[in-house]
Amino acid sequence: MTHPTTSPTVADHLAAFAAAPDERLEEEFLRLAGTVWAADGPVDGAADHTPALVAALEGADARHAGHLAVLLGLLAESEYRDHPAGDGPVRTAVHQGLDHYLGLLTHSGPGTPLTTALLYLLAHFPEDRARILTAASVEELLLDEHDLTRLERALRALDPDDPDLGRCWPSPAAWNLNDDERGFDKESIKALSFEQITANWDNDTRTVLAYAGMKAYWAVRHGAAAETSYPAPGAPSADEAGELGPQSFARHADALRCPSCDGHLDYTDGVRCPSCATAFPLAQGLLDLSRGATGSQASEQDDTADLLQKLAAMPSMGVYYETVLRPAFLRIAGMNWDDAVTPADEDAYLLAHTRPVDGPVLDLCAGAGRWTAVLEQAVGTERLIAQDLGLPMLTALRRALPEVPAIVASALTLPYGDATFGAVNCWNALQAFPEQADIAIAEIGRVLKPGGTFTLLTFRWADDPVDRYFQGSHFFPSRPAGMLLFELDEIRKWLTDAGLTVREQSGTGSFVFITAERTA
Repeated sequence: MTHPTTSPTVADHLAAFAAAPDERLEEEFLRLAGTVWAADGPVDGAADHTPALVAALEGADARHAGHLAVLLGLLAESEYRDHPAGDGPVRTAVHQGLDHYLGLLTHSGPGTPLTTALLYLLAHFPEDRARILTAASVEELLLDEHDLTRLERALRALDPDDPDLGRCWPSPAAWNLNDDERGFDKESIKALSFEQITANWDNDTRTVLAYAGMKAYWAVRHGAAAETSYPAPGAPSADEAGELGPQSFARHADALRCPSCDGHLDYTDGVRCPSCATAFPLAQGLLDLSRGATGSQASEQDDTADLLQKLAAMPSMGVYYETVLRPAFLRIAGMNWDDAVTPADEDAYLLAHTRPVDGPVLDLCAGAGRWTAVLEQAVGTERLIAQDLGLPMLTALRRALPEVPAIVASALTLPYGDATFGAVNCWNALQAFPEQADIAIAEIGRVLKPGGTFTLLTFRWADDPVDRYFQGSHFFPSRPAGMLLFELDEIRKWLTDAGLTVREQSGTGSFVFITAERTA
C-alpha cells in the first residue's frame, strides 16, 4: 500500500532552518530561500509567507537572524522589475517589520555580521531615510564610513537638478574627489538627458545594494568581510611617455599586420601598409591599429558606456582603479572577501607560468600596464607588446613603461599574423566583453605559435545562487544589463576550439587561473 506524499511547506523549511545547527545552517537557509525567492523575482505567495520570516527574527541567535535579514533584503528588492516604485506586495510585507529591524540594529554591536546584514536590509526603505540614518549613526554601532555612506546613498532620492552619478561603488567614501574632479564629473553629466540620468541613478543604486548584500551574505556565513585597499602605484618613471618611433614596432614586423587588408606594414616613414596605401597614426609610442575594429569592444552605443568613457578620462582614475576599484571587483567577481588572492599571488602566477617560445609576447587588454610590468620582468622589454582599445589607459601605461611599445586595437580582431607570438597574456579582462569572449580566445589561438602559452585570469559564476545573484546585480556603466561571468566548462570549450590545451587550472573562490598551450 502506498501513501501520498506532500512537499515540505514554507513553514516546514522555516522550522528546519530555525532548528539547524551551524554545520547545516547554510544548507537549510538555501532551501528556505528557494521557497520564497528566486533570482528573477519572488516565488508565488512570497508576500503571504513574509510575516512568518519577520516573526522568526524574534529570539533567533545572531547567525540565524543575519541569514533572515539577508533573505528579507533579497525579497525587498525582488519585485524591482515589475514594481520599480517599491509598491509591490512583497516589499510592502517586508517593510512591515521596520520597527523590529531597527530594534535589532540598536543591539547588534559594532562591525558584527548581523549589523552588516541589517544595514543591507534597511537600505531598501528610502521613505524612512531619516529614521534609519539616525538609528545607524549611534556611537554604539561605530559604523565605518564605507558602510555608512553606502547606506546613505541607497536611501537617497535622485536630485535631477544636481545628480550625483557614478563615484558610489564600492562606497561613496572611497571617492575623495577634489573640486576639479567634481567639476569634471558635473560637466560630463550635463550632456545626459533626464532619462539617461534616471537610468544611471537606478543602476548605481542597485549596484550599491548588490555590493552591500554580497558583503552581508559573506559575513553571516564566514565572519567579518575584509574591504582591503591596495597600495597606490608608484610614480611614473617619466613625466611624459617616451617617444618610440617606427623602429620600435619594426622589430615586431613579422607579427604585425594591416587591420584593413592583412598585409605586412612598412616602417620607413611612419607606419603604413603598402598593399592598401593606408597610413596609421603613431605618437608617443602608441600605434593606432584600431581601424576597422568591430564588436562591442570597439563601439558601445549605450549612453552609460559613453558616460564611463568620459569619467574614466579623469586623471586620478588610474589611482582609484588600482587602490580601490580593482580589489573591490575581486571581492564580488572572485569571492575574495577574505583576501585569499593577493596582488603578490597574481604576480607570482604570471612569473611562474609565462614560458614563451620564440617570438614577441603580447599583453592583451593591458590597461594601465599593471601586469605588463610583471611580464617585462619575465621576458624582457624587447619582446613585449602591450595592446588595449582604451587610449586613456594606454597613455598611463606608456608613462609607467616608457620603453614598451603599445598598440591601440580590439581584442576581437587582432592585427597580427597567424602563429607569430611566443606567448599571450589576458589578465582580469575577459569578463569585460563576455559575449565575445569566445571570439577573443579564437584570435589568441590564431596568433600563438605552436608551444606558445596563454595565461588567463578571469572569473566564473559562484556556486551559491545568492552569491550569483549579487554578482550579476552589479550594473556598471560598461555593463548596464548587469555583470556577466562565465561557466568553467564554456571557457575550456573555447580554449579547445581555439587549438589550446589547458596545462594548469586553479583558483580559490570564483577565480579562474589558466595556463594553456597552443597544440593544434
